[in-house]
Amino acid sequence: MVRHAWYVLAWSSEIGRTPLARRVLDEPIVAFRKEDGSPVALLDRCAHRLLPLSMGRVVGDTIECGYHGLRYDAAGTCVHVPGQSRIPSTACVRHFPLVERYGATWIWMGQPEEADPDRIIPVQRFEEDGWAVVWGDYQRHGSHYLNIVENLQDPAHTTFVHPRTIGNPASSDVPILIEEEDDFIVAYRWTVDAEPPPADRVNGKFAGLTDRCQRYIFYPPCVSRVDVVTMDAGQAHTEANMDRGLRAYSYKFLTPESDQSTHFFWMHVRNFGVGDAALEARLVAAMSATFEEDNVVVTAIQREQDATGKRQHTWLAIDTGPTRARRKIEKLAEAEADAGLPRHVSA
Repeated sequence: MVRHAWYVLAWSSEIGRTPLARRVLDEPIVAFRKEDGSPVALLDRCAHRLLPLSMGRVVGDTIECGYHGLRYDAAGTCVHVPGQSRIPSTACVRHFPLVERYGATWIWMGQPEEADPDRIIPVQRFEEDGWAVVWGDYQRHGSHYLNIVENLQDPAHTTFVHPRTIGNPASSDVPILIEEEDDFIVAYRWTVDAEPPPADRVNGKFAGLTDRCQRYIFYPPCVSRVDVVTMDAGQAHTEANMDRGLRAYSYKFLTPESDQSTHFFWMHVRNFGVGDAALEARLVAAMSATFEEDNVVVTAIQREQDATGKRQHTWLAIDTGPTRARRKIEKLAEAEADAGLPRHVSA
């Protein structure tokens, strides 16, 4: 796991005046909002007897432990101990930098002085005219997040795992191309002169064959963006022509919970059906179902990896993109280790 990165802690709508408990990189976090609406994230562990602070309540701009009433401010400093005026110097908990952007609350798990908001990956076409945004339901996936990274960087699985939604048998034999830069990796393919998949047939009302592009872009360690374009066949693959077809940017924000589980957040930005509530409801249902199909697969993979102690036995050509994505994350983790950065910084 890479500590020096921005991870989505929660959708901003999830955080309010009631404490929210969520584990991130195997550390307990409690989040709440102060009276002015600004979010706070602290280590979810009272300095006294270690009761989770999330079992307490928010009082003013502090959170009160539900065991003995110690209150901590937004900086994690204890400001009140019932029954005594002296507050021990050890009565403090770690606070975590937060940034609210794109309807999400991002948390920085590394050294606080390194928390640069400019490192948050931008969301394309976010709230631009002619584009609609959908924030998907929070999901919890029962797998190490690297298995999910590999799934999201693998166009080849869609034909077989998602035949009712985004899968397209016409794509199964189309080779996958890989491009790699310092900060991201792309796996993509064009399927030309083919029948559109079921979802696109409904949303686009295509009368004939289509050209369809899937670009799977991964920004290590935790953001996946899938660009999907479906357009009438026979056109040049220019940006203008692609914008006239069905075009969507599908984001997945992966936040490791533990070695065997991941918080999964998804967002969809599209240029079709803007303002169509019925279409949006169908889209949300279909995408939620699609990602739950992935959850079933990666959870089963995690179970067998735990049982065998192995990641896989055989490598195929389609593993190039996922393997490169994993390697990018491993390099980030190695760089943190080489720099002597702590693996846990909340103690």
